[in-house]
Amino acid sequence: MYTLLLVLIYIAFISLGLPDSLLGSGWPVMHAQLGVPISFMGLISMVISGGTIVSSLMSDRLTRRFGTQIITTASVFLTAAALLGFSVSGQFWMLILFAVPYGLGAGAIDAALNNYVALHYTSRHMSWLHCFWGVGTIVSPFVMSYALTNFTWNIGYRLIGFVQMGIFLLLLLTLPAWKANQKNSQSSQENMGLFRALKIKGVPSLLLGFFAYCAAESTTMNWASTYLVEAKGIIASQAAGLASLFYIGLTIGRFLGGFVMNKLGDRRMILLGTAILICGIAALLFPGSNNMVSFAGLIIIGFGCAPIYPCIIHSTPYNFGAENSGVIIGIQMASAYVGSTFMPPLFGFLGNRIGFGIFPVYLIIFVALMICMTERTFKVTAAENVKISRGVS
Repeated sequence: MYTLLLVLIYIAFISLGLPDSLLGSGWPVMHAQLGVPISFMGLISMVISGGTIVSSLMSDRLTRRFGTQIITTASVFLTAAALLGFSVSGQFWMLILFAVPYGLGAGAIDAALNNYVALHYTSRHMSWLHCFWGVGTIVSPFVMSYALTNFTWNIGYRLIGFVQMGIFLLLLLTLPAWKANQKNSQSSQENMGLFRALKIKGVPSLLLGFFAYCAAESTTMNWASTYLVEAKGIIASQAAGLASLFYIGLTIGRFLGGFVMNKLGDRRMILLGTAILICGIAALLFPGSNNMVSFAGLIIIGFGCAPIYPCIIHSTPYNFGAENSGVIIGIQMASAYVGSTFMPPLFGFLGNRIGFGIFPVYLIIFVALMICMTERTFKVTAAENVKISRGVS
């Protein structure tokens, strides 16, 4: 039963990644067929992000009431229904409409599953599970490419929607498997609420650090290709493909990182990842137009990013207690979506005004903020845990 549950969680993490790269890969064709400007993709993304923020903040309360298995299963159904809704949309307003359940489902499953894994499994599994999220993001563009080549973008959404619906049915039929960790469940404890959680020492710095990390990661995802073209003089067609080097580094890093995470621990892995990440950014700052150095820099940035997200999440129960991790991870997810939604557009604005050559500097600012805030969190929570162990209030 334990092994079956772990397999189901891995599959659920793939389902998390499947929709994430679908809109970007299909939009160049979608916007033309729908008769809207290419910039309108931002409106859809904003609606999706809004839904994810709301459901992330509500996830702890919902999970305590219904259980992780119900929230996960229901959320996968919501995203499946939204994707199938996209597949029958012939007008832009319909995409906006279906973006609502899309975002609500994505945020709820993200927060609920991350908290469940942080409570019941080692950091090794957390890393590998996020690696499987990367697998989902890699698969979807190929599906959309196949659909655009042979059919229409609607078929791409329909195919992924059917896959999501299949995952929903699998989760529905295997609900009893979640009893494997039932004895360790914290769902019966009282929900402390968002405002009380924000007053816990170390939480504000944790949220700011997580916000900063997600800002850096999302900016890299969205603007690496443009930076290669504008600052390094690489042709656009080549840069578009080479930007995927970041995803390759991220996915491989999370797979390999799983082998050493249990030994090094979350804090050391975050420090190690940050050091590698800074080396990657430094490679982008290398003067001249040496393409190989820039390409290596993107892989190294992805490799450095690999352990940071899963380790910050996995360390939450240790830092703040299992009884508080659900609500804190929910707020973390919300702060992550704020960073990934608003900071890449800010870079675009600054890039247009100052020049896209500021890309590495922009990244290093957020990386510095991230490591300062996460280190502050570890130090504050360590001091608080020492006080508790000594019986000091």
